[in-house]
Amino acid sequence: MRKLTLTAIGMYIGILSAFSQNTDTSAYKSRKLQLDEIDFVSGYYKQNGNNSAVTGGIGTESLTDFANTIELKFSKYDKKLHKNNLSFELGVDHYSSASSDKIDPYTISSASSADTRIYPSVAWSVQNEEKRTTFGLNASFSNEFDYRSFGIGTSFTKASKDNNREFTGKLQAYLDQWSVILPIELRQNTGNNREHDDYPSEPRNSYNASLSLSQVVNRNFQVLLVAEPTYQNGLLATKYQRVYFTDGSLQSETLPDHRFKIPVGLRANYFFGDKVILRSFYRYYQDDWGLIAHTIDLEAPIKITPFFSLSPFYRYYTQNGIDYFAPYGAHKPGEAFFSSDYDLSKFTSNYLGAGIRLSPPKGVFGIQKLNSLELRYGHYNRSNGLNSNQLSIALKIK
Repeated sequence: MRKLTLTAIGMYIGILSAFSQNTDTSAYKSRKLQLDEIDFVSGYYKQNGNNSAVTGGIGTESLTDFANTIELKFSKYDKKLHKNNLSFELGVDHYSSASSDKIDPYTISSASSADTRIYPSVAWSVQNEEKRTTFGLNASFSNEFDYRSFGIGTSFTKASKDNNREFTGKLQAYLDQWSVILPIELRQNTGNNREHDDYPSEPRNSYNASLSLSQVVNRNFQVLLVAEPTYQNGLLATKYQRVYFTDGSLQSETLPDHRFKIPVGLRANYFFGDKVILRSFYRYYQDDWGLIAHTIDLEAPIKITPFFSLSPFYRYYTQNGIDYFAPYGAHKPGEAFFSSDYDLSKFTSNYLGAGIRLSPPKGVFGIQKLNSLELRYGHYNRSNGLNSNQLSIALKIK
């Protein structure tokens, strides 16, 4: 039941390696399943603001989140010498939210004030090196107090003969169920302090596609085009979020039961010799709720030494807001759809920070198997006053 912005989630979880090395497996192709890599990521997120949708667009948005994920990567070659990759990931994060606690402000400490989310996933792919194709499948699950999600997906990749061009297509479906929890004032029996299992539930399904084409223009310049259309249906409104009207009446947030999104993006990376990379990304987004958004992302990993790099980054984002948003007390009675969630309002935001990465040949702290360590910090600020700080650490064991 957390209230993190989608952009903040992306920034919070994202850990990018500045420089990578390819491993040559042509000399020996193991037919036994072997553990190739272990990745561990831990992050802390703290948010503040004064436009809580739970209380109608006013009030605290204070939230903290501590997240941890671990991923195990295995590989083997089958009888046809096709490379099979298998990965298992487990994520656990715990948050506390002052705004969610206002769903029922009359309780001393409601279940919504803090929660733990668990999200395991598994992915398998098979790579035909002769045909330069890769086929993959994945499945995921996520569970918290009021939300349960099942995900399944598939992917296909085809590279050109010279490996300078690559096409990837992905399909993903998330079949979700979440509890319909109303603000305390709108419940028929306000004296009944219901447990989680007593709340009715509604579905929310998301169907995502991703089509991307990457091209190596020359030894220094690479580009990638991507389109990621998404269709959602079911309960898309957050029913515990209040909306206040001009006549003083109160209702629960109500939004259309379907949404079609069309994001397209262009990524361009330029290598200035062996020490500096400029990574840039532009994304255009539009949906049928009237939201239009633009994102510009820049990152410049700088190799200070062969084993130490610094990566400053900056992201600018702007959106115009959906057709159904209005601030506290501004909606008119009789409107079919209404929301006072400032995540759906007009705003601009800036995200600025840096990461450092260590990958010494003898291992981090002299531990041979500890291949790399990365620390990353970012500060997020947007025009309606919301701000956050994120700190994360990533360890790679090979």
